[in-house]
Amino acid sequence: MAQWVTIWRAAQLVQVPRGTLQERVRKGEIELSEGLVSTERLLELYPNLRLEASGMLERVTQIRDEAFGRRVRERILPSQEVLAQRLFRQSQELADTQRHLQRYHALVIAQRDRLREFNTQAGGDDARLLALERQLTDGLARVLATEPVDVLDVMDDILKVMSAQVTLRPSGHQFSVEGHDTLLQAGLRAGLNLNYGCGNGSCGMCKMRVIDGQVTRVMAFDYPLSEAEKQQGYTLMCAHTAASSEITLETLEAAGPADIAAQQIVTTIRAVRELAPDTRLLHLQTPRSHRLRFLAGQSVTLGRIGTAATAGDDVRATYPIASCPCDDRNLHFFIAREPENALSRQVFDATLKAGDAVNLWGPVGEFVLADSVHPLVFAACDTGFAPIKSLIEHALSLDSAPSLSLFWLATRKDGHFQANQCRAWSEALDPFEYALFTDSDAAAGARQVAAAMRADLFDIACDFYLAGPEAFVTELASALRSAGVPAAQIAAGVV
Repeated sequence: MAQWVTIWRAAQLVQVPRGTLQERVRKGEIELSEGLVSTERLLELYPNLRLEASGMLERVTQIRDEAFGRRVRERILPSQEVLAQRLFRQSQELADTQRHLQRYHALVIAQRDRLREFNTQAGGDDARLLALERQLTDGLARVLATEPVDVLDVMDDILKVMSAQVTLRPSGHQFSVEGHDTLLQAGLRAGLNLNYGCGNGSCGMCKMRVIDGQVTRVMAFDYPLSEAEKQQGYTLMCAHTAASSEITLETLEAAGPADIAAQQIVTTIRAVRELAPDTRLLHLQTPRSHRLRFLAGQSVTLGRIGTAATAGDDVRATYPIASCPCDDRNLHFFIAREPENALSRQVFDATLKAGDAVNLWGPVGEFVLADSVHPLVFAACDTGFAPIKSLIEHALSLDSAPSLSLFWLATRKDGHFQANQCRAWSEALDPFEYALFTDSDAAAGARQVAAAMRADLFDIACDFYLAGPEAFVTELASALRSAGVPAAQIAAGVV
């Protein structure tokens, strides 16, 4: 018998991006009933799906392999306490279902016996009563008969134990909680712009209300909830995880840059690594108690205030963040060699080294991912790849775009200093493709990129994100508008 599941759960079951199923919904290949899709229809669209091939059983049997040990258990399964709670609640649901089935079975038997009694009283030859009795008997036999197990039903039952589905109100966003993640950690991994501050239970900014389902505390917290808040079901996302397989929460989410407060954080340099002769990766880490809340594509100002190395002068420079908001403690930046930039000089002459403190102010910028169902096209020039990389990682976390394309122009001798990252995305992700270009002139290179885009993508509606020097961004944006792309579908960030 077909079951009805959400698009989010359906994507997990058939192992495809959520955007792929949403695209099939828009094309009319999948019909939704109150936002749900039939597992029967999923099996029609993916007839070769097998439980063994889906990786579901492998994920379970890996737990028994001692070679994986603790690391695998933590990544795949929740703690023993949380797992026990989810199994208990699933057992309760099973017991309720069995009790209802027994009652329905008794009701059908009673109705069949009643029909026989009426027929006997009527002389035993009432065709309509005989037909109703046969219908009940045949229907009961079909229900009680042994039928092949629906593979998606089995997979869904496993998923309900291994991971929990969370629905947020009022946005309707959904995400899964896996392993030892808290609700906050899981939501950030899913690319959601949740409201939070310290992440350790002190500030109360991640306060949420449990509307349906059960949560369990996994971390002590200091924030004092009032008795009224406790009675209404309020608690903190950073200190709790899902205890039931499905929960609904009411919480705040950032709608855009205006909802992200300015922050000042003293970070620590984890590493300075050479990506190319004139490009360095600067890896900063925030304190556990003060993480950076930002949106993909935004920038921050970095600086050292009054240090001996700078003779008491402030050294500051603004850079786009090259990492995903889902990892708010580890921040990456691509630093180009710029002799006139004091911070860049300190990076390249090793004045700045691992363990040093770096001040951070921000975030700033409106170059962020819009809420859209269109395919996404990204174009970067040189270190403009930094905000583009952040946007791509965020889009991959959201898993809602039908496809992602990247066009990267290099005008510097360092070239495409993270080409391996592009290759890794392309090999691991079906909906991702990329193309690399080289030109000494940013504007001329932009025209080259525009020609390649026009050849491949202009026959479909896309959202375009452009980042790089002003000449590159201006020329490419103009070419896109001339080709008929609406201005509302073009976002630009000058780096």
